[in-house]
Amino acid sequence: MKEMEYTVEAGGPLLPFLLERVRGSRNHVKSLLTRGQVAVDGKTVTRHDHPLTPGQRVAVLAAPRPAAPFPVLYEDGRILVVDKSAGLLSMASDREKLRTAYRMATDYVRQSDPRGRVFIVHRLDRDTSGVLLFARDEETKRAFQDQWDALVRRRGYLAVVEGRPPREADTVRTLLRENAAHKVYSVRSGGKEAVTHYRTVQSGSRYTLLEVDIDTGRKNQIRAHLSELGCPVAGDKTYGAAADPLGRLCLHAHELRLTDPFTGEERVFRAEPPRGFRSLTRPGR
Repeated sequence: MKEMEYTVEAGGPLLPFLLERVRGSRNHVKSLLTRGQVAVDGKTVTRHDHPLTPGQRVAVLAAPRPAAPFPVLYEDGRILVVDKSAGLLSMASDREKLRTAYRMATDYVRQSDPRGRVFIVHRLDRDTSGVLLFARDEETKRAFQDQWDALVRRRGYLAVVEGRPPREADTVRTLLRENAAHKVYSVRSGGKEAVTHYRTVQSGSRYTLLEVDIDTGRKNQIRAHLSELGCPVAGDKTYGAAADPLGRLCLHAHELRLTDPFTGEERVFRAEPPRGFRSLTRPGR
């Protein structure tokens, strides 16, 4: 959080003054006081009821940034947005409870606030890297989850695929079903609708880089659709890939664009493409 400074225009207690100006929950704002991150006219103040008088300057000081186990794309009092690595679960499963993005994000926020928490808003598949958003309090979690489909403007992915799709750009719309082996495939009836848009960014002799957008968030949707087009995601042996050139699934959630449920502002979070995506698909390679 950057340092912010405000001028007092009307007298009153400190806490309500901060609540009107600082982004985040009430608990977050109170924790700023507890940790000594608020100063009035240059002097640290921790009392919630500290009286303010017109003309005073109130500063909210930046906390020392703790070390993060992943790239932090954005954070404030309400949300934490990270670049999740491939091979990391978003949240715990029956087999894996400790090494998850959720657990690592919790440990990260507790470095600066021992009572800090994060809440799952959405998920990425274990083998998909990229933008993952957590809420910092239950109110924010509910605000995002209750309106997720309405709030999300874009879920953009980059995929390196084997070969080339049949068209430079197209939309795939099918019904998807999951079998007993947890593999997803298209069916004529009895499945859930999945819509995937793609366009070609660049092509090499063996691999193609695609920009992919999804209107629906079905499990393994992109992987299933691209495989059925005859161009499976590189490294995706489950869905028919022949090779594993980067030692990982070559699918990356590079952009999440949504509306802030509290302010109505558009928020855009981006994660840089993983190393190797462009070199694999360089023309002439």
